[in-house]
Amino acid sequence: MPTALITGATSGLGAEFARQLARRRADLVLVARTEQALESFAAELREQYGVAVEVIAADLAISEDVQRVAARLSEEADPVDLLVNNAGFGLPLQFADNAIDDEVRHLRVHVEATMRLMRAAIRGMRGRGGRIINVASVAGFIQRSTYSACKAWVIGFSRWANAEYARDWISVTALCPGFTHTNFHERMGLPPGQEGVPAWMWLDAADVVRAGLRDASLGKAVSVPSLRYKAIVALTKVLPPSITAGVARRGRV
Repeated sequence: MPTALITGATSGLGAEFARQLARRRADLVLVARTEQALESFAAELREQYGVAVEVIAADLAISEDVQRVAARLSEEADPVDLLVNNAGFGLPLQFADNAIDDEVRHLRVHVEATMRLMRAAIRGMRGRGGRIINVASVAGFIQRSTYSACKAWVIGFSRWANAEYARDWISVTALCPGFTHTNFHERMGLPPGQEGVPAWMWLDAADVVRAGLRDASLGKAVSVPSLRYKAIVALTKVLPPSITAGVARRGRV
């Protein structure tokens, strides 16, 4: 059976990735900060789908924890076939008002941890192939504080890596959803319905994950779920940055 390692695995898109991959009979390595939540979710997946589930409690803002996850990706005896870099969190949009330590932690999780885990996965996959899905965002195509800057890096680096390591049968896909129904916004202190986003812009998590897995299997460098967000991304290429940035201030990603 293939093995998938998922970060940020106990909630949101990470949990949906775990469920869909378990349904496909993949064994799992789940990574998240809270061991109790990991063990509970792992037990649920084992019972429901009959797959092997390993857990690693790790905070990807801490270097030592990232190294432990990278070491698991480097294991030759029990290799990982799919890495899903999903861990992340949001901050208020007022960069100058945020604590700089929070901004640095945000950068470490979204960029540094993604880069380190990608490197470990690629080194382990060379010669046998594999897939990497980096959860980015449509926000990466617009100008919107540090969250957009981090996701723009993920998109650009995924594009390069997908082309560079195709010769090793490794695909790297940046999954770029728009607003998606998960608990992401609630964790930022925004109750449902108070995000300032119209209903038609919301996506279902299951649909987003299905699109990401499909596009990764096709070797696509960038996956943008839904026609409406594909159209929005196309518009970002022709509209002035001042307009897209102004529209982006209406909600939080």
